[in-house]
Amino acid sequence: REASRHMQPPSPSPLLGGTPLKRRGMACAAVLAVEGLEQAAFFGITANLVLYLTSSTFGWGGTQASHACLFFGGASYLLSPIGGWFADVYLGCYGTVALSFLLYLLAACLLPVTASLDGRLSLCGELPADTIRNCSWHRGGTCQGQPPELYCAPTIYTGLLLLALGISSVRANLTPFGADQVRDQEVDATRRFFNWFYWSINMGAIFSLLLVNFVQQNIGFLASYLIPVACLALGLLIFLLATPTFITKPPRGSQVSAMMKLALVLGVLNPPNPAQPGAPSPEEDRANFQVLARILPVMLAFIPHWIVYFQMQSMYYLQGLHLRTPGIFQRTSDRTRGNDVWLLLANVVVLVLLKDHVIDPFLARRRLLPSALKQMTLGMFFSLASILAAGILEREQLQYMHHNQTVLQLLAKDRYPAATLPAWWQIPQYLLIGLSELFTSIPGLEFAYTEAPESMKGAIMGLFFFISGVGSLLGSGLLTLLSLPTHGWMRCPEGYGSINSCRVDNYFFLLAGIQSITCFIFTWISRHYQHRLPRADMVPQGQGGQGAPPRAARVNTPPHHGVMGSCGGGSSPGLWGSGRGGLGGCQPSVGSLPAVE
Repeated sequence: REASRHMQPPSPSPLLGGTPLKRRGMACAAVLAVEGLEQAAFFGITANLVLYLTSSTFGWGGTQASHACLFFGGASYLLSPIGGWFADVYLGCYGTVALSFLLYLLAACLLPVTASLDGRLSLCGELPADTIRNCSWHRGGTCQGQPPELYCAPTIYTGLLLLALGISSVRANLTPFGADQVRDQEVDATRRFFNWFYWSINMGAIFSLLLVNFVQQNIGFLASYLIPVACLALGLLIFLLATPTFITKPPRGSQVSAMMKLALVLGVLNPPNPAQPGAPSPEEDRANFQVLARILPVMLAFIPHWIVYFQMQSMYYLQGLHLRTPGIFQRTSDRTRGNDVWLLLANVVVLVLLKDHVIDPFLARRRLLPSALKQMTLGMFFSLASILAAGILEREQLQYMHHNQTVLQLLAKDRYPAATLPAWWQIPQYLLIGLSELFTSIPGLEFAYTEAPESMKGAIMGLFFFISGVGSLLGSGLLTLLSLPTHGWMRCPEGYGSINSCRVDNYFFLLAGIQSITCFIFTWISRHYQHRLPRADMVPQGQGGQGAPPRAARVNTPPHHGVMGSCGGGSSPGLWGSGRGGLGGCQPSVGSLPAVE
């Protein structure tokens, strides 16, 4: 009876308020502020990295600078599982976020140092003289000399690698750590937290695109790279000052290694010896391995979506260069980046707020709120519609070009041959990809958090970001394959990716075909995925701050449940529901409503 009394769900309270849970609101607000500042720093670093390296300060070629930018972007996603695993095993989410933020801050200081003359000379030495000034090897001729080495390349690449390591660790752990702060609140608190978490991400991006880019292009790189450093310092300060309000748990070990071993020993070697002190039972290993086997196909099915999504920064950008630009934008130095800004503004000001305050509550009151998988399926169809709209627009643009309905427009310092078709026709595809992000990224974060076993939360969240990096790299590889000189659709030898010789429309329709298969796969998954619900014989442990006593003891834990991890904030292993159904075991299965399937 006493245990039943402890299992009663808490009274509903606002996500960022409520008198009994005021400290939870402060903790949640601190996490959202830290995430926004971190994203502002990230976009501030990456926005003009190519421009920085190709400037007279370093003198890199465009290809070398683009390679460095791709290396940094890919590493910042692909290293995420390492940070998640490190948190599960060694430091926990709180300690890993603090340490990663410090590494992030120190590595970011390298950029303003290299932007100053004295700092650059001390780290890189003098800029070498141009040894190939009178040679023509780079123009197709021959030269007895050798091209000069990239100036300051070891320092730049080392700094970018350290930055990527810090960024990836923060991404993998700040997300589940923030969700842990609202685990003991109302039924939809986790879902609402991820809505506002995504809102914070876009707010940071908007701040960077509107302010940092302006400073970089109009004042200088030294001043502009001091802004990300200041954002990171402020974010770390807020995180440390909010420590007393946080729910933190020590690391309890990760079963990722055990899962890998189990996959090798099943049917091949003798089972591992469970007699070691603190070792999980074979039943626990097997149960969590089965959970991982269910999560992985969902994660892998995200790859085509990310391939389509990253077209927004690449091929959508290129397509916009060859559409007639309205006169009010033709004199701006960064006109094509305006589409991204308006998309982010639409997401932040309209879509996220509309979803959180109107759509989701309306559906929840009628018990019609779809599960996270259902929402992700809807997002996949929005992604398909976006790439189809881009393909149709590109084919129409080709018709304009073939009928010589073109203009030669000046954007910044370059002239681009463009169809007379207005660039406003890109709005539908940008709006659709924004809707796709709203219905895939937010539910995807929620799904990864709620479905992951307690001892694998950091690693699974890292896997979510890792998959997005894989999608970006595969999209780049597909584009390279289609650009082969023989039969590539994307072979564009006339400069600026001229659409007279480059069938971008076929590329878009190919991606649409791949994404349509993904839509059917996700539809099947959303109907057949089996959620693990919390057990009635499990009671949640204390949700207070550091050192708070547990509210109820864990009783009669069946061996097939997961093991508590560092980021869980509680000991209940019932993290198998998505949408409204799963709240990390904080809501008991008695009387709770599963997500509508």
